[in-house]
Amino acid sequence: MIIIIVMDNNITNPHDKLFKEVYSNKTNAVSFLKNYLPEQILKITDLDSLELCKDSFIEKDLQEFYSDMLYKVNFNAEPGFIYCLFEHKSYPDNLIHLQLLEYMLKIWKLELKQHKSDKLPVIIPLVLYHGRQKWKTKENLSSILNCPNKHLSKYIPDFKYILYDLSKYSDNQITGTKINQITLLSFKYVFGEDFIDKLPEIFTLFKNMSDKKTDLQFFETLILYILSNVENITTEQLISKVKDTLPEGKGDIIMTLAEQLRNEGRNEGREQGLEQGLLEGIEFAVSIKFGDVDDCKSVIAKIKTIQDINRLKALKGQIKSAKTVPELIRIIEN
Repeated sequence: MIIIIVMDNNITNPHDKLFKEVYSNKTNAVSFLKNYLPEQILKITDLDSLELCKDSFIEKDLQEFYSDMLYKVNFNAEPGFIYCLFEHKSYPDNLIHLQLLEYMLKIWKLELKQHKSDKLPVIIPLVLYHGRQKWKTKENLSSILNCPNKHLSKYIPDFKYILYDLSKYSDNQITGTKINQITLLSFKYVFGEDFIDKLPEIFTLFKNMSDKKTDLQFFETLILYILSNVENITTEQLISKVKDTLPEGKGDIIMTLAEQLRNEGRNEGREQGLEQGLLEGIEFAVSIKFGDVDDCKSVIAKIKTIQDINRLKALKGQIKSAKTVPELIRIIEN
């Protein structure tokens, strides 16, 4: 089993959207592994057997920071897995070993539940990093553990991940399918001040791509990724920057996507404003009805965790029927 962690779903998380769209495609996944797996591992890996699994192991509260992909593949004719975890943060996670270990345990538990095997598959973690700061964390789990004596070392669990720090790869070393190259170059430069200047070079790679549906979908996702991540760039500036390398007819697509993004931003803003207004109204109603006591403050704190507008609307009416704070708590928790 191999784990790939790519450090860095929805337009609200464009890193995730681009990553998943590219690496849910078998051709792109195989291309990445063929070019970046260690040679000794590649020799025993049957990439023709690679298949995408639908399982995800990321908790909801961490989806802002991570994405993951799980592949099934054979190593020396024995089944295993490749697990891809993509970290969205622009800085390295010094305790990435703990995230890896948690996800490895989840994969093993799933494997036991599904197949009840006497042996667990091997997991080889791979980490893809594209942040601003240099990656300084050592790859072994044991490097973050305090072991005061060598005689204790045999009691320490250990594993090593393989790091892909894109900042350490030259542009010429980023290879594979055109989509792979465009994606990895975009990840490499997205946090840098010179990303806009790199766009013509990146967009040149589109020239040799076909106009089939999957390529067009990737182009749209990339444009949304750029517009969502690059501050202070207008649609006109983007088109002007890449016009000499832009495939014919793609300028109109950029304009359409930019308008779509603006509309979604306005809709999101309206929804957030409505949610905030409801929260303030409910908080005022609770304070007036039950007073500014500690129990009341606790109830208000619970209400503020509710993000469903329809639930807030219903709750606003239910407050009127609640006679006590405990009764109101029961209404909130049901």
